[in-house]
Amino acid sequence: MSDELDPRPEDLKQRVWESIQRDELPPRDDRGRMRVVMNNLVLHLHPSKVAKPTLKFTYTWGLGGLALLLVLLLAITGVMLMFVYTPSPETAYQDMLRLQTEVWFGQLIRNLHHWSGNLLVVVAFLHLLRVFFTGGFRTPREFNWILGIILLLLVIGANFTGYLLPWDQLAYWAVTVGSSLLSYIPLIGEGLRSFLLGGPEVGAATLTNFYGLHVAIIPLALMGIVSFHIWRVRKDTLTVPHKLDGTVDGAPDGGQIEKVTTLPHLVSRELVFALVMTGAILLWSLWVNAPLEAAANPDHSPNPAKAAWYFMGLQELLLHFHPVFGAIIIPALGLGALVILPYQHFDLSAEGIWFRSRKGRRMALLAVLAALVAVPLLVLLDEYVLDLPGMLPSLPTIISNGWLPLAALALLLIGYYDMMKRVFKATACETRQSVFVLLVTAFIVLTIIGVAFRGEGMALMLPWEVL
Repeated sequence: MSDELDPRPEDLKQRVWESIQRDELPPRDDRGRMRVVMNNLVLHLHPSKVAKPTLKFTYTWGLGGLALLLVLLLAITGVMLMFVYTPSPETAYQDMLRLQTEVWFGQLIRNLHHWSGNLLVVVAFLHLLRVFFTGGFRTPREFNWILGIILLLLVIGANFTGYLLPWDQLAYWAVTVGSSLLSYIPLIGEGLRSFLLGGPEVGAATLTNFYGLHVAIIPLALMGIVSFHIWRVRKDTLTVPHKLDGTVDGAPDGGQIEKVTTLPHLVSRELVFALVMTGAILLWSLWVNAPLEAAANPDHSPNPAKAAWYFMGLQELLLHFHPVFGAIIIPALGLGALVILPYQHFDLSAEGIWFRSRKGRRMALLAVLAALVAVPLLVLLDEYVLDLPGMLPSLPTIISNGWLPLAALALLLIGYYDMMKRVFKATACETRQSVFVLLVTAFIVLTIIGVAFRGEGMALMLPWEVL
């Protein structure tokens, strides 16, 4: 056989590389080949150049990249856990015990998966807040904002479906309480709940359904929308941080915004941040085990029976409102407001400025303080003083404990909006932001109250009494 038909190993290696990467490659430089391939891979996620001011860590806090890192950690640890887990009430809890005692590094893998999942909920929420507070949801990014809301809901859904899989008391009753929220949806609530649970209550069919949702359906939807979300970020371009006077942060006065190549300027920062956060999550997982209580017992309900922590704000609302309002109407109004937010009229050009303006920052701080004071007072007032259904026995509870308190809160919000706009002589953008901060802080306070201050019978107690 001639030499032309029997290529040397070096030539074969060159052909393999060229079959992967069609651009011109250095003939014998392995490092050069790898650099070109990685350049093209990275540039699927990033543009070739980015504005230098966007590299400022305190502008994005790396939240989007951290969310992707957590998704990757969850995928890796989740696949590993699938090798030792069977979604059956007879074996699920025993598999958790085997992970602790028999499987090499089993407890560590479960810890990584558990804490990464919980952290992803927090990071996705913080990422949404960051985009809002820097005006990153405005034209042309309106639809990507909606995709972000969908992704946050999918992350919560993934965490909730995974919550049941250990099949311990904590998981069983948290899912029982959480899924009961669906039954308050008018007309279709009970049917939807039965469809999700595979029956009237949490059982073997529920575990199978949740396992399928957790390992297949939700991850596929999550990855598909994440891919489109990242593509839209690239196409819509990144927002550029600005100073309060409107000039670009980090750019020379009146000068053109400097652009730098993605490699190495952006990717090197992302790599270092990913390594640091992976190390931090690993250390936390080494020291703190994922919770595991006694095996699930449908005949013995814990007191109190609480939902997963990210649903505790809703469970707290159920203690103060008619179930239809606490579980359905108020959350639906909140989500609806988030969806239509980017399509509102904007009377302030503040893209890339944290909290819109100096005035906006003061108004946001005041909104946080107002919520920290008002929400606990309203909770105490409703817990120990007000009893609207008892005070208005002739009215249906959906009115006395639903429409009336909701109308009162709506009037308070309208009054707050009008007062803030007049006192600060603020724009509509600054005032809307203040209301947004007030509501977000209020929900966080309700979540903390539900988690830390609700004890037996869901009565208010001090945290050390709850524990």
